[in-house]
Amino acid sequence: MKNVFITGAAGFIGFHLARALAARGAKVIGYDNYNDYYDPALKFQRTEILEKSGVSIVRGDICDANALQKAVELHGTTHLIHLAAQAGVRYSLTNPQAYVKANLEGFVNVLEACRKFPKMKLIYASSSSVYGRNTKSPFSLDDRTDMPASLYGATKKSNELMADVYHHLYALPVIGLRFFTVYGPWGRPDMAYYSFTKAILNEEPIDVFNHGKMKRDFTYIDDIVSGVIAAMDLEGKAEIFNLGNHQPVQLSEFIATIEKHTGKKAKIRYLPMQAGDVLATHADITASTKKLNFVPKVSLDEGIANFVDWYKSYN
Repeated sequence: MKNVFITGAAGFIGFHLARALAARGAKVIGYDNYNDYYDPALKFQRTEILEKSGVSIVRGDICDANALQKAVELHGTTHLIHLAAQAGVRYSLTNPQAYVKANLEGFVNVLEACRKFPKMKLIYASSSSVYGRNTKSPFSLDDRTDMPASLYGATKKSNELMADVYHHLYALPVIGLRFFTVYGPWGRPDMAYYSFTKAILNEEPIDVFNHGKMKRDFTYIDDIVSGVIAAMDLEGKAEIFNLGNHQPVQLSEFIATIEKHTGKKAKIRYLPMQAGDVLATHADITASTKKLNFVPKVSLDEGIANFVDWYKSYN
């Protein structure tokens, strides 16, 4: 019987993961501070669904070390899945302190909570952003990750380093997962697929940076959840994996797919490259396939169709 404690459980990935684990029979406790980076109403609606699925949600902040420690201890946690973070590359340009607070201070609090329970396994969210200005493709676990293009990427790389230190010092079992552009129903409104869909349906213009000459390795939420659950079951010590679709898509194809499923043409406003962005992401999932049996199954066409259907019903 797994007692799974998920930080950021009312967030996009946390919500889907918590539902999947509860369906598998795990006892799931969610932990979330419902911050206002985007409209908390969406988080509360996810929470309602989780509670109906048997998931308990505790309102709390990972930056409150004592509260976090007590919550982890109270629920007899066997697996802590750390997804709470200040997300978004562009927001880090205007509010860097939010990233220092949540992604650095908050992560140390998570590590400290785990240190007191040496048999508890920690699985934490890293990001493709750690590859930063790397120009080699696909992004391999052997590639350099010391040249981030954003503060967000720098904080995620810092998480990997801190987790490795805690494993070295305290033998804490830690697995980091580098997520590649996760999308799907109940997603984050600040993500391009969400904002593009909203604008296209409302016949409003969309901003496309670097004149559309960019590629992203879009990964559907169900595939990500499968990868996280596989990482939970892995008897690892201190490891990192890429979780991506391994099929980067040109931005023009991405927009065309949204147009296909909305039935409307996008009004595009082309803009120069924005600070903090990278030209392309592409996951090498060799290690993930070998050790986690991670094989993405959902195509972009199917995934966007699912998202657009959800978006229309939600709104």
